Amino acid sequence: MWTQVAFWVCAAGAIVTGIAVFRVDSMARATFALLASFVFAAGTVLLLNLAYLGVLVILMMIMEMVVMVVFMIMYMMNPAGLMPMTMVHNQKGALVIAGGVFAALAAGIFLVDWPTSDRPRPADPTRALGEALMGSKMLVMMVLGLCLFATIVATVVLATHRGRYDRYGDRLREKRPTDPIRGGLDR
Repeated sequence: MWTQVAFWVCAAGAIVTGIAVFRVDSMARATFALLASFVFAAGTVLLLNLAYLGVLVILMMIMEMVVMVVFMIMYMMNPAGLMPMTMVHNQKGALVIAGGVFAALAAGIFLVDWPTSDRPRPADPTRALGEALMGSKMLVMMVLGLCLFATIVATVVLATHRGRYDRYGDRLREKRPTDPIRGGLDR
């Protein structure tokens, strides 16, 4: 009973937040709506007892979307991607294409003869899936993921030549900031 309730909450949440991606008026808000949609979708994966994949989707999407928002804040012309803007171009064409793809996929659910298997399920489906996908390369992929994360952090650290401690001192006790570049709000 609770599993079904959780499934329908996750399904409805994924749909509502997926729609919100195209209804909000800024890229940063759309990014967080997309993050919520992926987390709800990962909830349905967790309900299938695929804990590794569910947690992996959640962690990957959180890191990906947060990094995307950080780069939006750093590099976008408008402040942090929060300025109102339309998120859809060629709206009528996009609706026709999306409706056609949805109809084809929904028809496939009912028209395709889904395969069945007489083999018993593995004791740990997550491990079996991981071995089928990665084989002996799982450790390499885990190390590669840590290296990529360290590279992202190092890039951001090296890209900022000064921070708040440069301006207000090591203990943040300075009354006036010592900016090497004059101007801004702290004159």
